[in-house]
Amino acid sequence: MYLLFDIGGTKMRLAVSPDGRKIDAAKIVSTPSDFKIGMAQFKRVAGELLGGTKPEAIAGGIAGPLNLAKTKVIGAPHLPLWQNQPLAATLKRLTRGKVFIENDAALAGLGEALSGAGQDYKIVAYYTVSTGVGGARIVDGKIDAHSFGFEPGHQIIGLESNGHGGNIRPIFLESRVSGSGLTQRFQKTPELITDKAVWAEAGRWLAYGLYNTLVHWSPEVIVLGGGLIEHEAIDLKIVRSELQKLNHIFPAVPPVMRARLGGLAGLHGALQYLRQEL
Repeated sequence: MYLLFDIGGTKMRLAVSPDGRKIDAAKIVSTPSDFKIGMAQFKRVAGELLGGTKPEAIAGGIAGPLNLAKTKVIGAPHLPLWQNQPLAATLKRLTRGKVFIENDAALAGLGEALSGAGQDYKIVAYYTVSTGVGGARIVDGKIDAHSFGFEPGHQIIGLESNGHGGNIRPIFLESRVSGSGLTQRFQKTPELITDKAVWAEAGRWLAYGLYNTLVHWSPEVIVLGGGLIEHEAIDLKIVRSELQKLNHIFPAVPPVMRARLGGLAGLHGALQYLRQEL
């Protein structure tokens, strides 16, 4: 029996795999902002799924970059009270199984590369556009080598004045296309934003970020997931069109595809990652 998890900035998903090949139905709860409360909730849900059985191993992702030992998240803008907390040690104590942790977007990308929209390609660039923006490069069915991880949402895509003496500050991709960024800019949650011009602009900003990814990672396919993509708030036609306009160095732009696994991509990736690690 294996326990799988996906701790995002908004939702926490847990599931079990009885045989290391298939995933049973997942349980989805809100992610508590406090680490200790989150771990108590994790223990409760895991207990319901495991039914008293000790898992052989546990694997999953959390939003934000990890330390080199992959035992804790060290940069968590959407879960600040989880930052530098003993995640791996706490999970091992709660479940008594081996623990493997990765970035949540990297695992979602792995899931899509092996079981979803990217399974016919060797080099997959994956983005999730949700509460924040995350992503990863998947090569030959594995998360590409890295030190702290991939954080494409924190790339700089422009400059703006902060309105105080003409000082210039950077514009990060996440601030223009993510749920949290849009909420901060327009003082309303994405589902309440009905102005098509806002979403068209978000599509253009996303294309700028993807162009940087295209020239840096040279992927065979770009797979986009996350709530703002799944619910079609951001129009992929605009993203593809803008990306075509921006490209001036490569003979062609790779396909830009919508993810297929939805909110379960991270759990599928966790299972694949667990199999690779074991």
